Amino acid sequence: MPPTEPPPAWVLAHRRLIGTRIRAARTSRRLSQERLGELSGTDRQTINRIEQGHVSTRIDTLMRIAAALGVPLAELVGE
Repeated sequence: MPPTEPPPAWVLAHRRLIGTRIRAARTSRRLSQERLGELSGTDRQTINRIEQGHVSTRIDTLMRIAAALGVPLAELVGE
C-alpha cells in the first residue's frame, strides 16, 4: 500500500476543535477521561488521543461519546 497523504490543515484544525469540545463537555460534567471511556465503551488512551486531535475517529465512537456526555453529536462536530 502506498503511503497516504497527511490530511489538509483544515481537517487537522477541525479534529482539534472536536477534541476541545469533547474535553470541555467532559470537564464541565466532572468526568475523568477514564470514566468517559467507560461510559462510551472505549479506553482512556483513545479519549486522550481524540481530545488532543491526534487521531481520526469513527463516527460510531463520536456518537457513543456524545451519548455518554448527554449532548447532541452536532454540538461536538458542528461548525
